[in-house]
Amino acid sequence: MTGFLDDEDLRELRPAARRPFRSALPTRIVSSDEYAAPSQSVAQRDVERRIEAEAARHAPRHGLDRRGFLSSAAGMAASFLAMNAVYGDFFQVEGAEAAAPDFASRRSQAMAGQFILDDHTHFLRADAGPESPLRRFVGLREAFARSGKNPELAVGEQTYDDLMFETYVKEVFFDSDTKIAILSGAPSLVPEYWFLTNRMKAAARRRVNEMAGSPRLMFQAVFMPGTDGWLDDLDRAIEELQPDSWKGYTIGDNVVKGADRAPWRLDDETLVYPGYEKMLKAGIRNVCIHKGLFPESAAERWPGLVDYANVDDVAQAAKDWPELNFVIYHSGFRNIGGAIDAAVRQFDETGRIDWVSDLAEIPERHGVSNVYGDLGQVFANCAISHPRLAAGLLGILVRGLGADHVVWGTDALWQGSPYWQIEALRRLEIPQTLQRSHGYAPLGPADGPVKQGILGLNSARLYGLDVEALQQAQADDAFSRFKREYEAAGAERSHLAYGFIRGED
Repeated sequence: MTGFLDDEDLRELRPAARRPFRSALPTRIVSSDEYAAPSQSVAQRDVERRIEAEAARHAPRHGLDRRGFLSSAAGMAASFLAMNAVYGDFFQVEGAEAAAPDFASRRSQAMAGQFILDDHTHFLRADAGPESPLRRFVGLREAFARSGKNPELAVGEQTYDDLMFETYVKEVFFDSDTKIAILSGAPSLVPEYWFLTNRMKAAARRRVNEMAGSPRLMFQAVFMPGTDGWLDDLDRAIEELQPDSWKGYTIGDNVVKGADRAPWRLDDETLVYPGYEKMLKAGIRNVCIHKGLFPESAAERWPGLVDYANVDDVAQAAKDWPELNFVIYHSGFRNIGGAIDAAVRQFDETGRIDWVSDLAEIPERHGVSNVYGDLGQVFANCAISHPRLAAGLLGILVRGLGADHVVWGTDALWQGSPYWQIEALRRLEIPQTLQRSHGYAPLGPADGPVKQGILGLNSARLYGLDVEALQQAQADDAFSRFKREYEAAGAERSHLAYGFIRGED
């Protein structure tokens, strides 16, 4: 893919799937093609060393090798203990979880049935040609393998299949506790460059749900205002595909970016509002919008897009269309990747996070109740680099939008299996010092109302799902049966990620 990364950027990166230290919890930021991953920080290296030490200490006691320990529930607990030792007590974890495998396993099994709906997932199409920008992930992996920098990498291991349907099903449904996923996508003015066409996503929904024997996958139809025949495309999607929701990129072409590539605003009455009318008439009322992920470096490269990447068009659209729900992906978080330190400084100095705070203030300032914040990519990035910022992110969103208006998304596959992100949210708590200084409410226990709402119940309400009926249908479907067999056979989570990391020697 091209995205925000040019050839110079790509020369500094390498595939996250082959990172040298593969722990239950990533020890460096993983990026998609939408931003460049920063170097591993001193604190992250410290976390990595501590996890390695914990693995060396506990693995023999458990009768495991290092990798087996790190893939276990006890290894996950040890990773969060290492995070707390470096960053402070942000994650709720007990030492006994790492020391006693039965203790850790009981906790993991107790949480496994939690209803989790991931509203933001991806895989890539199978028919991308050799020159397609969608092949950039694979090309980067092959180049790195050929370079000889890591003799463990064989060119044969680097395949486009890593980013396709089969890997997606394994990582999302069998290696995590996700019960339902929403398949998203990204558009381009070049039809062959779409991650997946709307028809491909509809076919994937049908295939997964038939395989499982119960509802497991939903999908979003991507729309591109201003492109030829886009309103007719909406009509066809409604009539022929029946999407569960909509997905739009106000920056326009997300694969080949540029200021002249069809950007648009949510509040454009002439261009976009006729599309909203069709969505509302069809009863498909959830409009998911990519926002943020646009630091100063991106603004310098594409100055014409910055006004489309922020959230200043959300309020008026929400006010004009109260029967639609506007779900803002990434919650508008701006300073991603290498710019995340700027977000940390801003939060520490002002208590604000660019564009997230603006989004969270919309309900009070404009009297609307149909704006939601999604956590895709940004929670993962904050949690493993600056847990204080992750706590602030959740505090700002819950305080402004309401705990019932924050929804769970992971942007898998780029971050690999969603499991570690789920565990990070289950365990994260906002420290009392931040609660007092900023007026944040506590997030509470993993199965408490705030976290359960974020992880699944808020989206279930948005999509009109009967959670109890779904849980009954899924309890003994093919996916549940296979997962039980898979775990009983001792299968280990791969802990792979499929985006980029900084390619340091």
